Amino acid sequence: MPKIDIETMEWTGGCGYPPPLDEIAKGRTRRRLGDMAGLDQFGVNLTKLEPGSGSALRHWHEHEDEFVYMLEGEVVLVEDEGETILKAGDAAGFKAGVANGHHLLNRSNRDAIYLEIGTRSKVERAHYPDDDLAAVKDASGLRFTRKNGELCS
Repeated sequence: MPKIDIETMEWTGGCGYPPPLDEIAKGRTRRRLGDMAGLDQFGVNLTKLEPGSGSALRHWHEHEDEFVYMLEGEVVLVEDEGETILKAGDAAGFKAGVANGHHLLNRSNRDAIYLEIGTRSKVERAHYPDDDLAAVKDASGLRFTRKNGELCS
């Protein structure tokens, strides 16, 4: 059985957003469990949000499903319909193709830790309803563009 020694894995950060849009995720770090196991059809991350940080800009995916399961702490799920508090033991899922921009915010005074699981589609487009941004993934890789298709620098 290929056990993953999670405690020896480093927490890594970075969201890839162009500045200043990257500020929201400065306090987000991950242990990429799926990568450690060699998985390539879906991703599994143990994710930590420090107080005041967010999981991402509010977004939705055309082709990739997403699922989160809270392990510790508390976050606020912000989506088109409003805000919902998620605590340890709570879960949320986001179906590909449903235009419901969402993200998690840690408004508490302690770290929040959750599992995030998602499809790894070879072709993808993510939409960011609050920002002039899109993420495009294809045979050329992943890149961020403005909504009009212009590359972000």
